[in-house]
Amino acid sequence: MTDLTCQPAHVQLRALDRREISSRELLDLHLDRIDASTINAVITRDDDAARQAAHTADQRRARGEAGGVLDGLPITIKDSFETAGLRTTSGAEELADHVPNQDADAVARLRHQGAVIMGKTNTPAYCQDLHTDNALFGRTLNPHDAARTAGGSSGGPAAAVAAHLTPVDLGSDLAGSLRLPAHYCGVYGLRPTSGLVPARGHIPRPPGWLTSSDMVTPGPLARHPRDLDLLLAALTTPAPAEGTPWRVDLPTFAKGIKHLRIAIWADDPSCPVDRECAQALVTLEEILTAAGALVRHAPGPVDFTYSTRLFEKLLHATATATTDDETAGAELAAVRLLQDDDTSPRAIFLRHRTQTHRGWLGANEERARLRSDWQRFFTEHDILVTPAAPTPAIPAGSSTLTVDGQERSFFEQTGWANLTSHIGLPSLVVPVTTTTQGLPIGIQIIGRPYGERVLLGVADELASLLSVSG
Repeated sequence: MTDLTCQPAHVQLRALDRREISSRELLDLHLDRIDASTINAVITRDDDAARQAAHTADQRRARGEAGGVLDGLPITIKDSFETAGLRTTSGAEELADHVPNQDADAVARLRHQGAVIMGKTNTPAYCQDLHTDNALFGRTLNPHDAARTAGGSSGGPAAAVAAHLTPVDLGSDLAGSLRLPAHYCGVYGLRPTSGLVPARGHIPRPPGWLTSSDMVTPGPLARHPRDLDLLLAALTTPAPAEGTPWRVDLPTFAKGIKHLRIAIWADDPSCPVDRECAQALVTLEEILTAAGALVRHAPGPVDFTYSTRLFEKLLHATATATTDDETAGAELAAVRLLQDDDTSPRAIFLRHRTQTHRGWLGANEERARLRSDWQRFFTEHDILVTPAAPTPAIPAGSSTLTVDGQERSFFEQTGWANLTSHIGLPSLVVPVTTTTQGLPIGIQIIGRPYGERVLLGVADELASLLSVSG
């Protein structure tokens, strides 16, 4: 029974349905693992409330009542999502005592589908770092190597899933915040199509705000693609309080890998990858070809550098929503002092932060044109495979990125992820191998809008081809 915590979520749910274990028993097994863990991934708990929710799920089953797709499954939630009655800090000291009275919309949908929320997972303050560390709770360790980063900002969720502290977690992704930790920790991480899962109740924005960034996207992390499919079903089913009359019916994966047109964008001088990550793509290509897929190397649908610059312009603009007047005034004063030919990172940052609404509208039009380029690409290809990141997990706390001995920009860690961050395409990180040191290496699969189940179907077939258990 204790081994059940190491099984994927769909196996745990099957055991619940067969009455091989109760939700309360399954919860306690996970709580015991969290108690024994030293990676500091789960940072807030309310065991009594979780046990009551599990007991209620057990009663539903005993009465033969229909439950949701996650009925009785213990899960954790990234600490950036508000949870009613359970502390939510987003890793920020000023929110140390913040206990919301309302769930974030995504959390409410998971509860409506029967999920038992057993705790919150760590994130850097306001989700604003590629390492998961903060003054409130400290650093989350990578389960594969404590000297390596778990990534950020969904480092707590990815580490908790990888360490079998939870079968699944709800993370969030604005600038690769979910996909980079999934790659570093060796789990599956899905960024859904933008707008598919509501972001109200995610911090940042501040508690109580009804709007959110136009790029932040809630998404699930798990140890098997079938688990992501279950979470996707829950996250796309509105809770009763939303009063939503529509239901989502995402396309299913009906073809099979051997019938797909698969493009591989293996490298780009704007964001080079190291030898082991490059070899992982070569190995994957060999596996796909042997399975009968039509695979070809293709130039990306967009210019990497241009896309990155537009992403940064839109990112810095959306981050100014809650800037106070004093800070905004100081930034405007600083940008007026810049020389016209100043192209330093600080100058670019300030110009993006202080751009006019007219400037943002122009950038948004450029984004729409890039979306059209991606749309044309997917008339000739079914999916695009790229690196997940330039390297495996970097040293914890490092402020530099080194690719095969060459120092690169620290933020290139999310360069491949951010090809789709502002475009809003579904993007899935799939673990495929490990380095000679045992560090996970993943790849990224990108699909057309609302093609999540195609990506998950491909990942499920790959799991079998790669001999992933479950």
